[in-house]
Amino acid sequence: MNTLAIGLTAIILYVAAAARLAVEILRRTRGEPPGNPAERLLGFLALPFHGFLLYQGIVTSGGLNLGVFNAASLVAFVMATIILIATWRRPLENLAVVLLPLAALCIGMELIFPTRHVLSASAPAGLQGHILLSILAYSLLMVAALEAGVLAVEDHLLRARRPLRAVQVLPPLQTLEGLMFQLIGAGFFLLSLGLMSGMMFLNDIFAQHLVHKTVLSLVAWLVFAILLFGRWRYGWRGRTAIRCTLGGFASLMLAYFGSKVVLELILHHV
Repeated sequence: MNTLAIGLTAIILYVAAAARLAVEILRRTRGEPPGNPAERLLGFLALPFHGFLLYQGIVTSGGLNLGVFNAASLVAFVMATIILIATWRRPLENLAVVLLPLAALCIGMELIFPTRHVLSASAPAGLQGHILLSILAYSLLMVAALEAGVLAVEDHLLRARRPLRAVQVLPPLQTLEGLMFQLIGAGFFLLSLGLMSGMMFLNDIFAQHLVHKTVLSLVAWLVFAILLFGRWRYGWRGRTAIRCTLGGFASLMLAYFGSKVVLELILHHV
């Protein structure tokens, strides 16, 4: 199969999986028995196609091509893997219905608008580790941010005393909040390692083309550090946790993808 066929196959499987999970949610709200669990395999079937497409696009003879759309597709792949595994144990189909089409969109952008930002094959292993840690941290914290968004919707519905059926569409608050903090904890740990490795292996993390990324990443790290401390010491939850999670992720998103978009797509800095 060529690159286009592989990409289209992954897109179709992701969209089909999201559609089947949406049907599963509707069944639950109507009080009907759940469908065949094998339906969820559609999402898992998309992963090897997506992974092979990433391998073709990222691994080049000159090094790793981490252009903005390749990087976005890689983040989407990690997020899709996390959420698909989670849905087998927890009622998180709502997040999958959002994330899987997002992964399909990232694949489409990667196919239509190929970009190049090659990390030389001769780059130190520490620098490559820094990039890998950053991508993993970003992926985990993005899933946590999406969960925070769902928590915000559920909190609003409960406070507004909306019909029970509307609330039943969403995962249980305690389940969602518990998983959100687990992801934040893991993402914060990886983000800390990523920042430390960046300080060790980048010549000047406050260079002109890195200063905004560095400052915004440090702001995100500080926000998540305060949130985790508040959770541990004062039991923070609810709206406070939601606002901190969304604020920290917004800073991280600007740090990573904001800088990549400006440098690669606007300034054409490769």
